[in-house]
Amino acid sequence: LRLLLTRYSVSAKHLGPPGPSDEQLWIMALAALRAPDHNKRIPFRFVVARDAGLEKLADLFEDYGRRRGKTGDALALERERATQAPVVIAVIARIDDQDPEVPAFEQWATVGGAISNALTALHLMGYAGKMVSGHRAADPAIVAAHCRGGETLVGWIAAGTPKGPITPRGEIDPAGILSEF
Repeated sequence: LRLLLTRYSVSAKHLGPPGPSDEQLWIMALAALRAPDHNKRIPFRFVVARDAGLEKLADLFEDYGRRRGKTGDALALERERATQAPVVIAVIARIDDQDPEVPAFEQWATVGGAISNALTALHLMGYAGKMVSGHRAADPAIVAAHCRGGETLVGWIAAGTPKGPITPRGEIDPAGILSEF
């Protein structure tokens, strides 16, 4: 439990090699599948980018920047965003708004639980990571490269080995979120 309480998000710029191995990514996926999931809908999947996959992601981010009028250093930063971490894991949601038994909000809760479990599993294996999203995750070209019909690109988990000590963002008092009914 103490180890769980030491997990913090670590930005991709503070991550380096090695990244998680195939076996460790498998374990991460098993942990994600332990998220609460009403009727086992499994409304998510992961797409792993390493090596050549990171270059493909960098091409997509660079194209995104170019279409937004970025040039020079700003365009180079788009490429860098995609390749800073040794492993980048796209999180794809498959939410069925018409499911008669499991409302969409429960499916989204499962996706969030899967992300949390994945990040926790990576942490427990000695890696660090961070879930990132933003405008890129809604870009039609980037979405098309990741998603099938009816899917949503939630964002990416950047994963790797911390380059230095992990610095907490500061403690938050649990009293702010705990109350009696």
